[in-house]
Amino acid sequence: MNLGRGTTETRADSDEVAVMNTGSELFLTAGETADLLRTTKQAIYSMIARGQLPGVTRVGRRVLVRREDLLHWLDQSRTPSPKE
Repeated sequence: MNLGRGTTETRADSDEVAVMNTGSELFLTAGETADLLRTTKQAIYSMIARGQLPGVTRVGRRVLVRREDLLHWLDQSRTPSPKE
């Protein structure tokens, strides 16, 4: 697949290509979401199946996570550090 940026991706590589919106990432792939949360793609798919991740969009068989929704969710899920 040609991304119009001088690079050519194969069908297998396209799973790791983010959907772009005017130069900034609007959606994250399962792999990118896993990297952000420091977990595995399988864990991300399990969280999606259980309805635990916000901003999930399906395009055909592909699963994308809206970056802004995920970051907002992470910010809201934050707990204060224990004071020593």
